[in-house]
Amino acid sequence: MRTVESRIVLITGAAMGMGRLYAERAVAEHAAAVVLWDMDAAALEATRAELAARGARVLAQVVDVSSPQAVAEAAQRVQAEVGTPDIVINNAGVVRGKPFWEHDPLTDTEFVIRVNVLGPMHVTRAFLPGMIAAGNEARILNVASASGLLSVPRMTVYTGSKWALIGWSDSLRLELRRAGHGHVRVTTLIPSYIKTGMFAGARAPLLTPLLEPAHVVDKAWAAMKAGKPRLMMPWTVALSGALRGLLPLPLWDWVAGSVFKVYSSMEAFTGRKSG
Repeated sequence: MRTVESRIVLITGAAMGMGRLYAERAVAEHAAAVVLWDMDAAALEATRAELAARGARVLAQVVDVSSPQAVAEAAQRVQAEVGTPDIVINNAGVVRGKPFWEHDPLTDTEFVIRVNVLGPMHVTRAFLPGMIAAGNEARILNVASASGLLSVPRMTVYTGSKWALIGWSDSLRLELRRAGHGHVRVTTLIPSYIKTGMFAGARAPLLTPLLEPAHVVDKAWAAMKAGKPRLMMPWTVALSGALRGLLPLPLWDWVAGSVFKVYSSMEAFTGRKSG
């Protein structure tokens, strides 16, 4: 897939940040329609208006991706108004940065799991049968995190959600290929900390700079179109994963904690001021 021109692109968490950047790239490549899903109605409308002013066909919907019913209802409208998406970008995500015993079971633990794990599953399930049946080149981009490969104190539930997302995403990739649906390709994005409000206060580990959102989106966009199975950013993410698999756990704990400073990366975390 060299371009998304004349294709339908759906993005979750699309009102701001990286979701908006994905939408801007879809518009720049003359997508047939860009579908924006988010919970922030005001920001969503602002993004819709700006993209529409560029001549793009934009459908913006306030959707709670953690709700199967909300996703199903919104998906029906998408199908009716613009058709089956050719590209689905599961970008929506939330984080909580504190010890596990301080997590509220509902507003923290369940909330993170429902948005970060069940959300991409609900969204993908709503459109995947149509993507398979259409027979056209199609793509699914699932935004995970390097914390889905490494243990990170003060981010237990978020880390667990991204471990689950990576396992599901890569298993889905294999299922599609083994079932003969190779025209639908799945890419899993696994970045370290990105300079967004979501991770305000987080400190970058050794040799792992805080990533610029536009740079990550550029690389993820290219990997998605190429159907690349996995994109890890920066190179130290792959290195850390390899070392964790090779070293005895006590030695890896020392390397991660004292050398790379992974284990202390969330100590000054504040997140978005709005919570």
